[in-house]
Amino acid sequence: MSSRETVLGRVRRALADVPRTEGPDDVPVPRRYEHTHMPTEGPGATGAPVDLLAENLIDYRAVVHRADADGLPTLLCRLLAERGSTEVLVPPGLPPWWLAAADPVRIHDRAASTPDELDTVDSVVTGCAVAIAETGTIVLDGSPDQGRRRITLIPDHHVCVVRVPGQVVASVPEALERLDPSRPLTWISGPSATSDIELSRVEGVHGPRTLEVVLLTE
Repeated sequence: MSSRETVLGRVRRALADVPRTEGPDDVPVPRRYEHTHMPTEGPGATGAPVDLLAENLIDYRAVVHRADADGLPTLLCRLLAERGSTEVLVPPGLPPWWLAAADPVRIHDRAASTPDELDTVDSVVTGCAVAIAETGTIVLDGSPDQGRRRITLIPDHHVCVVRVPGQVVASVPEALERLDPSRPLTWISGPSATSDIELSRVEGVHGPRTLEVVLLTE
């Protein structure tokens, strides 16, 4: 008997008493696991979720900035200038005032754009759907202020604006409660990197080498 036959045999035995008409959602699955491991009080307390998010983003080698609404346009202008960006990709629903002070040419997210064309753009600026403090992860769901997935994977410089505290949750379970699983979700924990070859870290393999996160105080 092959390994395949062994595995399929175990699956069939496990499903032997399941009625054929039963669907995956007919039997509720108990989800009594902890939704967060972040203590907020007493010994070991890690403080506010926003501070923990910033700490874990930095640990993943993202560059973290903080700004309020008045300072955001100037900050984005400075970040793009320091990068030497002459063109910036813009999702269709990005608030125009975010880039009101920036000089680079806006390249709008279009379905007709080829990967080679997107590869010539210096930077991309987006919002996000939610950010997870415990893992330092930012999640994009393709909403209008984030655009299609590929515009955040091809340019080498990604600036992501996170509204705090409204878009920050403590844990992955809390993030999943906010996300629609039918949408194209992109989970980002720091710049793209891999250590597959001889454990040598190489950045920029599957996405931007530089991730800058702006924590925008609401």
